[in-house]
Order: sequence, then structure tokens, then C-alpha cells
Amino acid sequence: ARRGGAAGRNADRDLDAVCALFATAARAEERTGGRGALNFLEEVEAQDIAADTLTRRAVRPDAVRLMTAHRSKGLEWRLVVVAGVQEGLWPDLRRRGSLLEADRIGRDGLSEPLTPGALLSEERRLFYVAATRARERLVVTAVKAPADDGDQPSRFLTELGVELKDITGRPRRPLSVAALVAELRATTVDPRVSDTLREAAARRLARLAALGDEDGRPLVPSAHPYRWWGMYEPTESKVPLRDRDKPVVLSGSALDQLANTCALQWFLGREVKADAPATAAQGFGNVVHVLADEVASGRTPADLDVLMERLDSVWNALAFDAPWKSAQEKEHARVALERFLKWHVDPNGARAGRTPVASEHDFDVTLEAGSYEVRIRGSMDRVEQDTEGRAYVVDFKTGKQAPSAADVAHHPQLAVYQLAVREGAVDEAFDGERPDPGGAELVQLRQGAPKKDGGETLPKVQAQQPLSGEWIGDLLATAAGKVLDERFTPTTGQQCTHCAFRASCSARSEGRHVVE
Repeated sequence: ARRGGAAGRNADRDLDAVCALFATAARAEERTGGRGALNFLEEVEAQDIAADTLTRRAVRPDAVRLMTAHRSKGLEWRLVVVAGVQEGLWPDLRRRGSLLEADRIGRDGLSEPLTPGALLSEERRLFYVAATRARERLVVTAVKAPADDGDQPSRFLTELGVELKDITGRPRRPLSVAALVAELRATTVDPRVSDTLREAAARRLARLAALGDEDGRPLVPSAHPYRWWGMYEPTESKVPLRDRDKPVVLSGSALDQLANTCALQWFLGREVKADAPATAAQGFGNVVHVLADEVASGRTPADLDVLMERLDSVWNALAFDAPWKSAQEKEHARVALERFLKWHVDPNGARAGRTPVASEHDFDVTLEAGSYEVRIRGSMDRVEQDTEGRAYVVDFKTGKQAPSAADVAHHPQLAVYQLAVREGAVDEAFDGERPDPGGAELVQLRQGAPKKDGGETLPKVQAQQPLSGEWIGDLLATAAGKVLDERFTPTTGQQCTHCAFRASCSARSEGRHVVE
């Protein structure tokens, strides 16, 4: 590059291209994470519109060119559309340049910034450039809001010397290729239209499906009938999801998803294993649960300084979006551990008179639920013995949301724990004796207790009374029936907020296009 001449200019271009490639790779890494060099190169090669280009790509003669007014200088077309000519955007009278105003640096030192009048003249010249690129026809568009303080057309439109045409109402369909294909597809199967029109729509679809780029890849793949997924009958696996002669294996959280929230979310996440990777929030919960278990089992003293040392040793392994987020969550973890310790050692608190007998206690029991057998497997965060010798199950929660009191009364996971106690899941911890269930509770370590229950220094505790009625058995039967009958119908609700399958769910607008 330092030689100069033609060879130097070529070397400069090559170096610019390599720098642009590395910059693009860095942005892709920030956006999607590590996907590998081959996947990145394949994605760059497949781009129709490059994110950054140092040289202009070859332009197909039958294509529409999309560019800025600056880029259009010196070029002409038969038809030119200048879109979005709005007041405030064109002319844009805001000061140009960066924070340090590098655009003011000239050969003779710093120049004065452009006045509003000079900026207006520059914007008018730029609009003139855009409007004069048309050899035969010019179309200029703008939006006019009913209210004076809404979007208004640019003052430049009145300088064109033509009468403005107001167009009210929406077009019958969005002006996009996808909308055109959808309309043509609907026309081909519409019995209300004539045979001639249906045949014309089919021919137009065939033309669109035959279009390809220079590499032979289809430009409008959705126009081909092979891509019309909504035309196919629902698929059915020849191999049953579960053997009907064996108990249906479930967990407390799975029961809640199947019976109360969304069966499809459970199927895609638990059975297909298509759920998103573990998040930092889940890592936060795992760390706090491990430390609570160490305190309950006596392996670690109930001392906040000791627990924070243990937390420091593993904290950097958790992935957070930014250092400030890591520091914020670490402070939340410290507060959660402080609440846990006070709850753990408080002799006069809500757990007064209860003695820990097991921590992170695994269980595996089989229950009768209607005409089904259900095998429940899971782990209890803590099992305690109350003053009457009954078993009390504690479940620690580190989420930011807590269920309502009504939801806790019929909380499936807590109820499953109590059923497991009734079926002998904790007999070993009670010296081989079968204890009666004394209830269960959620301990919300991220949330402080109400003032009447001790205030912010204690965790919020939500108790479930000993089971009564048949509601949990009915819930188990419903969940088992859905699994064996393979009825995984999507259900919308609060669970959709963090669902990894929204884009392909037929109950959501984001995924409805898959079958419609």
C-alpha cells in the first residue's frame, strides 16, 4: 500500500475490504453470538443488500434500485419515486456533524457552522437532485395527519409547481411481495371469482415462482405451492410420544405448563428440547439454591461473608449482557442471601418450631390419577418437620414475580410435593416413618416480606395449606391425558412474554403466518 501507483491503490482497497469484513464479523458476534466462521461467511454471501459496501455491486437491469439522494447524483431513470418527503425530515434543519464537529475542520482552520438559511438551501438543492433524476415520470409521496401537530408534507412539495393529490384510505393490501403472493394465493382458491381470474392469478404465481437470482436461487420462494404449508393436512407421528402401558412421567413444573399455561410450550421445550439456552437469571437461581443447600446441610456456616466468598468464586462464570448488569445482579444475590439467612436462623419467624430434615431431596413416586398412572419425579429444596411431626416442604424462588395468594392455594408444584410426601417420598428422612403432609410454602428470596411479617429484611413467604379436595388429582389426570392423546394446543397468556416459540406459534400474530 505504501508503494503508490496502481498496485498501492489495489492494496488500499484490499485492506479496506478486510477491515470491513472484520467490522461486520464483530457486529454479527454482538448481535447473534458465536456461530462459527463458516456460518458467518455463508450469511454474508447470501445478503441481497450488504450492511456495508466499499464498492457498488453489479445492478440487475430489471431491478428497483434503492438509494439515498446523495448516491443518486449523476444517474437517471425513467421512473423515480421520492418517498417520505415530510416536514422536519426534508428539510432537516438540525446541525450536522458529530459531538466534536469534525465537519467544521477545513484547510484554513475552523469554519463557522452553517446557518439555518444555508442548511435550508442545501436541503433544497438535495431535493432538486432527487427530483431531477427522472427522465419521464416522478412520484413524490408524503403523509398528512389530520391534526396540525401530526406528520405534515414538506414545504418543498409546494415548490414543484403541480397540484397535490390527496389519497385517503388504506390500500387493499400492503404493498409488498409477501402481500401480493398472499392475495394471488387466496384468489386461486376463491370459489367466488371467475375461472379466468383464478387462472390469471395462478399464471402470475408461476411467473413469480420461476424468478431467480444470478446464482439460481428463487427470489419469491413463497409463490411456489411446495411452500404453502397451510394447504397440508396436520402431520401425525407414527410413533406414539409415550407408551400408554407405562406411567406418564411428569414434574411439578411440567404439570403447571400442561394443565394451566401452555401445553405446546411444554411439548416444544421439554419433549422436543428446542428451548433456549439457560439464561443469566437461571444461573442466578442455581447459585443461590446451591448456597442455601450448603447452609441447610451444614457444609457451609450460616454467615453472609462466607456465602459471599463462595459466590465470588463462581460469579464470573455467569454470562451477563454488561458489567453493570453483573454488578447489579450480584447485589441482588447478596440481598437474597441475607434474607435467606435471616429466615433460616430466625427462631420467632414464620418457620418457628420447624426443624430441617432434608435439603435438595430427590423423589420419584407413582400416583393414580383417574384412569392414568402418573410418575412424578423432582427435587424438594428443603423438607422440615413441624412441632406435630408433619412434613413441611419449602421451595425457594429467585424470580422477580410472585403468584397471587389464590394461585398459591392451588399451586401445582407445591401440591405435587405434598402428594409425594403422602406417597412416601420423605419416609427415609423421617427414620422410615410415613409423616402426614403439614403444608408447603414458596420463599421468595428476591422480594421482601410485608411490614406486618417482618419487612424487607425477610423474604416473602407464601404458604399452601395441607391438601384438601380432589383438584390436584384432576389436574394430574388432565395433564396425563394431554400427553397420551398428544393434544398440545397453544394457549396465550402471561407465559408468552418469555416464550422462545412465539415466532412459530399459531396462537400468536408473530407465528400465525406459518399456517395462514
